Amino acid sequence: METTFKIWKTNRALYLNFLEKYSLEQLNQIPNGMRNNLIWNIGHAVVSQQGLVYRLSGLPMQISTEMMETYKNGSVPSGATTLEEVNEIKNLLTSTVNQTISDFENDVFKTYTPYQTSTGFSLQNLNDALQFNNYHEAIHLGFMMKIKNFI
Repeated sequence: METTFKIWKTNRALYLNFLEKYSLEQLNQIPNGMRNNLIWNIGHAVVSQQGLVYRLSGLPMQISTEMMETYKNGSVPSGATTLEEVNEIKNLLTSTVNQTISDFENDVFKTYTPYQTSTGFSLQNLNDALQFNNYHEAIHLGFMMKIKNFI
């Protein structure tokens, strides 16, 4: 899992770079013809990882119910994300990685409920979820790279 975690940390560092490089207005901007913005993609990545790894393992998530609702699969931005929310997401980008790795190393994950993703992947266990999470976060990094060309 060392490589999986290394890839994940690298992707999260790229997400953090977006949060540091772009203004709050730019993070919230939805370019014409697109459904979401930079901050939604980052928040969605955090929420998705928590659902794929913790919820499906029957463990408490490290995010609020409100955050889950705001960034869950199928949601779209419903208003401007505040600086306070951006800072929360920024902190979660790092803290969720560190907590997940710690929990993995301490054998906290005992069970996993199989899950079929909307992209057709069948996740049977935690390792599947962790690897799929990298794929999912890379997709959203691609969306973000496209969005940045229009802001």
